[in-house]
Amino acid sequence: MPAIKQLPPSVINKIAAGEVIERPASVVKELLENAIDAGSTRIDVSVAKGGLELIRIADDGCGIAPEDLPLAVASHATSKIQDADDLFRVGTLGFRGEALASIAEISQTTMRSRTGDATAGFELEVHGGAVGDVAPCGCPVGTSIEVRNLFYNTPVRRKFMRTTQTEMGHVSEAFTRAALACPRIHFTLRHNDKIVHDLPAAETWRERIATFFGEELSEGLIAIENRDAQVQLSGYVADPQFSRGNNRMQYLFLNGRHIRDRALQHALGEAYRGLLLTGRFPIAFLRLQMPAEAVDVNVHPAKLEVRFVDGGRIYSQMLGTLRSKFLSSDLTARVRFDHGDARPEASAHDTTSARSHRRELVEWAKGQLSPSTSASTSTSTSSATAGETPVEARDTQTERERQAELDLDYARRPPLEITRLDRSWPAAGTVRYAVERATDETESGGMPELPLPATAAWRATHGDATHGDAAHGDAAHRDAAHGDAPNGPAAPPPSRRPTALQVQNRYLITEDESGMVVIDQHALHERILYEHLREKVLEGVVERQRLLVPETVHLTASEAAAALDAREALSRLGIEIEPFGGDTVLMSSYPAMLGRTPPAELLRQVVEQLGTDAAPPDRRDLLDELLHMISCKAAIKAGDRLSMEEIDALIQQRHLCQDSHHCPHGRPTALVFSRDELDRRFKRT
Repeated sequence: MPAIKQLPPSVINKIAAGEVIERPASVVKELLENAIDAGSTRIDVSVAKGGLELIRIADDGCGIAPEDLPLAVASHATSKIQDADDLFRVGTLGFRGEALASIAEISQTTMRSRTGDATAGFELEVHGGAVGDVAPCGCPVGTSIEVRNLFYNTPVRRKFMRTTQTEMGHVSEAFTRAALACPRIHFTLRHNDKIVHDLPAAETWRERIATFFGEELSEGLIAIENRDAQVQLSGYVADPQFSRGNNRMQYLFLNGRHIRDRALQHALGEAYRGLLLTGRFPIAFLRLQMPAEAVDVNVHPAKLEVRFVDGGRIYSQMLGTLRSKFLSSDLTARVRFDHGDARPEASAHDTTSARSHRRELVEWAKGQLSPSTSASTSTSTSSATAGETPVEARDTQTERERQAELDLDYARRPPLEITRLDRSWPAAGTVRYAVERATDETESGGMPELPLPATAAWRATHGDATHGDAAHGDAAHRDAAHGDAPNGPAAPPPSRRPTALQVQNRYLITEDESGMVVIDQHALHERILYEHLREKVLEGVVERQRLLVPETVHLTASEAAAALDAREALSRLGIEIEPFGGDTVLMSSYPAMLGRTPPAELLRQVVEQLGTDAAPPDRRDLLDELLHMISCKAAIKAGDRLSMEEIDALIQQRHLCQDSHHCPHGRPTALVFSRDELDRRFKRT
């Protein structure tokens, strides 16, 4: 066995370089941190060929004294800590004293620096770890470091480098993190002598964010501010309309240092639960300020990971702050037209007084549809198309007659009565639209009026004034009742406007103080049911329907095992099962709101949500997924026709939800078309 011996400094530095310097972006990060620690107000970064050929970083900081230049490139030499206790109260970005030594060991490095009280600067060259002599030179106050031919003496590392474009992408990301952390510093970035970024000092952090990611995202940011004891959380998170397919746009800064922390990223994801689609990640720019002794930053060679003294408290602070902010913000998706395309626009996040000017988007009236009216309407249509009617006219006539029959049948249905408009919903067995059918006729004995556009209601109810004596007589009677001359202009009788109009049996159109609102009826009802069911689960009072004869359900071995393992979670949802031998389970109850779904089919669909991974799903995640599934299946579907009362119930229940702007799966429940955008689209501005 070979004897144990001390490694030479060159090998030690190369090992350290392997830990600290992964690629050119690592050099940029380390040198930027040193420049920021020097108190710079301007930092210029220049790279060539992705940083493999050249990296030059110049700052106007405090500079390095000539006698300290050799120490700056020595292993574990630093001015930022004095003893071991200082490691637990680090207040600077760099402190380990190994970055410059590691960089100089695997490159050809030149340092030039001048302090504020010196009349000239000094330079030092280090080639592959061989330190030269300090020599005077001309340079401005500050420090300039040139790193050429990175990994030239470690070809094994160099062959793992990617293309110039890839390496430049990593360099640009390291630059972005430093520039975001210090908005009051003027940063520039050049690649192959071409300017990439020129970022003057910004007054606000939002301004610096907009420089990198655009005004549209900047306008969609929600300000976050919270202080808990000695920990201050501030910054911005993006409206759920803005998301990414990965978590690379989650920027977390601790005392000015960019960090990666899985716990905080998990808290961020939990805060957006139900606001984003599966597979989408939130965008965030958050800063944490806390005493240096409350965190250990010396747990990762590249100083990217940290360890908090009280990580659980910080996790709760971030999650609670974000959720509270979301609940008090209007996250309804707003549509903005740009060059003919519709795309989401950030909503207003702070509660403001509604604008006083408001335009009626649609004028409505309701008429009373009766069999005689339907007959007269049909007769008028038939007479108008008598004789040799073209195919198009016959098709139009057939469609009108079909619609009139549907309307007549619809009008004969018993009226709906909104049972409750609070957070308590009807008990099991009521209509799944959260409304209950009344058993009695209306007080007048007639049929309910239909919400139709004004002209359609007028013609459907009274016919054209030029066709039929009955229609003319009715018009004259109404005119006389209103004190108008018989031959004066006719007007529909006054009536209550419907809350919204259903379009294509899937969308509801209404308005608010800003413009037109288009609601997805399924997504909204799914959200309402989800919150209702979630509250019932938390209270332990989920309405369940017991089977007179328990039903046997045959499953595969893995499905049966997963279902029985999740018996507790299923029971909280109203699904009670027990083993029946082999791969068969016995189902004795199910949620009352899913009365139309066969019990066996329901259980099989639930089992699909349990997953097939080796590790069992988290109990809370499992319960949440099952709540999503049940609320989705119980909600009204796209294509279901709703009465005016059902529409009213949905619209009113919308305002009682905590997160009415998104369904449990993260899809928006509504889109807002502002009046200004509509005016611009219709060339009114």
